[in-house]
This record gives sequence, C-alpha cells and structure tokens, in this order.
Amino acid sequence: MGGWRVLGQVWGAWRRGPGVRAVPSASGFGTEAGHQLRPRGSRNRSRPRGDQPFPGLLQLENLGRKELVDVLRAAVVDQKGPLVTLNKPLGLPVTGKPGELTLVSVLPELSQSLGLRDQELQVVQASGNAVTDGIPATSEGKIQAALKLEHVDGVDLVIPVKSPSRKDFQEGVKRTLSHFRVLAMGSGCALVQLQPLTAFPSQLQVHMLLQLCPVLGDHAYSARVGTVLGQRFLLPAESTKPQRQVLDEALLRRLCLTPSQAAQLPLHLHLHCLHLPGVRPREAPMKLLAPLPPYFSRTLQCLGLPSLPAGKRGVGGGMNLPSDLNE
Repeated sequence: MGGWRVLGQVWGAWRRGPGVRAVPSASGFGTEAGHQLRPRGSRNRSRPRGDQPFPGLLQLENLGRKELVDVLRAAVVDQKGPLVTLNKPLGLPVTGKPGELTLVSVLPELSQSLGLRDQELQVVQASGNAVTDGIPATSEGKIQAALKLEHVDGVDLVIPVKSPSRKDFQEGVKRTLSHFRVLAMGSGCALVQLQPLTAFPSQLQVHMLLQLCPVLGDHAYSARVGTVLGQRFLLPAESTKPQRQVLDEALLRRLCLTPSQAAQLPLHLHLHCLHLPGVRPREAPMKLLAPLPPYFSRTLQCLGLPSLPAGKRGVGGGMNLPSDLNE
C-alpha cells in the first residue's frame, strides 16, 4: 500500500508523542492546504505489460540497505524538527521478520542520513481512500465493530466479535469506528473515502468487508464474503482462511487482467491526504497530499471512476490522525 508515513524522533510505536493530536475539522475531512508531492516520470497505463501489470511497485530483491536508504531519502516530502514525512515506496513492508529488508529495519540508517544523529525515528501510519469490489448500500455513514487479533495458522488475522463481554475487552478486544463516503461508482465498484476514528490493525479492510465490499487487492480478508444467486453474505471469520481475491470475469475484463495477474493485485487502499498540527505552538496546520500510485490511477481509469483531485481544500480524502492512533 502506498501513501504517507509520518516519522517522529521521540514517538514510541503506537504511543502518543508530544505535540501530536487530532486536528479538529468541521466536516472531519479537511483543513488548510500545505504540501504536495508529485511522482517523477509516472504515467497512467491503460493495460498491463507482461508479468509486471502494476507499475510503481518497489522491487526489493534489487536493493541493498544502502540503496533502500537512498530511495527513502528521495521519498522525503517534508522535514521539520522531529517530524519527517515521506511517501513510502509501494512494495516496501513496514515491518517483517528479523533480517528482512523493511522500513523499520533501516530507520537507524535513515535517521543518520537525514542528520538526526542519535535521535530515534518511529512510524505512525494511517489510511484513506479505497477502491472496493462492490458498492456500499448507503452513500455515507459510519461503521462500528468490536475487533480482536488472533494468530491463525501462523498468521495474525483480525476477527469481528459480536456482543463482546467485559472479559473480551480485558483480553484485547477493541471497539472500532470509521466514517465512510462513496465518492463515485462504476462497473460494480466504488471509490470510497474513509476516515478511521480509532486505530486497529487492518481496521479499514475489515470495516469495508462488513459492508460486503472488500477492498480490491485484499488477499487477506476478501474470502470472508460469499455469494449465492448474486447475493453477498459474510462467512464465519474463524473458519475462513485467507486466499487470493477472486474477481468475476466481467471485472477482470474491465481491468484488463488475467486471473493470474489479479492474484497479484496490490491493495487499493491509499492515504491521499493527511492533516497534521503545526510542530510549534501557533504554527498553522499542514495538509499533506500524496499522489495516487500508478496502479491505483490505472484501476480508476479502467473502471471509469474519476481520479482524486489534488490541492483543493476539503476534497479528496482529508485524513486527521485518529485520536488514539498511537495508543
């Protein structure tokens, strides 16, 4: 998944740091304009080419640690004191197993390269707009669900919990809330603007799943939506294993993808706009805009959906940091 990642020298992972708070907004989706990053040399493509149907994905096998740090330096959009904002390259995982090349694994080298010396970088992340397989029943609303994280067959998966008890909450179940708004519809899909009001792993993916509209490229949870005679329903989460997302033939034709290419479809969930408070007291808030990944723009083009506008106040998926993002 592409989009913005915010790094701060004194922020612990999932812990609130000084001067970081949600920015109030009348609509919940917009404040003042600020910075915008434009991709270099990227173009929308109407058709996939060969075995690389999704342009812009980072090929980690071709990079060493030093080369990855150089890539991340080039992706830095804004740096003010302890706050570094970068557009994380597509295909780079945030975390992974010991010894794997990830964003977190090279943060010490990136900190040195940016002149932060011994100051530690940590990651804060959020998500914004999504293309969904299916159209929500209502044009906008809120999604509330109690979620828990379970280790199933060696994989951490998020499971909805119906009617959770007090004991459930003591054991890690959390109430979650997201707002959504359908921006456009076409070819049985929707472009949806999302704003999480809480933070939980895979929250937005699971919330859209509960609307029977899995995110395109969701190979972890989309199998939980079944179809009988054209009607969608939820399968039991506890007994449904992750599998590659299966798209119907009409949608594959519209996306100009073969079934094998669709099995590699990246997750179409992108943080397009992020609002941050000023680093210092009385400093104006910042609005940070990230361009769509090439594969995301290509999908919108194939589906006849409008691309997200850039640089306009309150339009295109403004995202305030959830109030408990770092808890």
